[in-house]
Amino acid sequence: MLRSTHILFETERLIVRHYTVNDGENFFLLNGDAEIMRYIRPAKTRQEAGLFLSEIIRKYDEDPAAGRWATVDKHTGVFVGSFAFIPVEGTEEMQLGYALLKQNWGKGYATELTIAGLQYVFTKTDLAEVFAVTEVLNTASQKVLLKAGFTLHRTYKEGIKDLFQYVFLKKDFQP
Repeated sequence: MLRSTHILFETERLIVRHYTVNDGENFFLLNGDAEIMRYIRPAKTRQEAGLFLSEIIRKYDEDPAAGRWATVDKHTGVFVGSFAFIPVEGTEEMQLGYALLKQNWGKGYATELTIAGLQYVFTKTDLAEVFAVTEVLNTASQKVLLKAGFTLHRTYKEGIKDLFQYVFLKKDFQP
């Protein structure tokens, strides 16, 4: 069984680690906020968030290199948000993603996480490419992805959402 201190990677300011059952309140504050979830998925009730967190924790043993993880401030241990390395829905492609509590917006954490996440992916897997998906209207995340070195791969529709899919090729990665 994995320990609550299982750290996947660190940045200058952040630690990315497995969620634990003790993260329930912070997980709900993130996933239950409609503004934070606007471009990700519908906000969850406290009960839905609890079930989702349990599912996330249960899956850690299935694929140790992938998942949804807690992000905390390296110096204070305060919860910042979430980072994910998960399949693009309905495909075998893998994508990076993140969500931050609103008080952490505009601090450069998303770019920091994305760049470190690429390092993690390309050292822990044999993938040749990593994707990221944003709604067309989510210009803030698009700026993060471009700053981290992603390029626009394609535009497509999923239900009523217009989406951009970005790609980062391992051959372009400079550790």
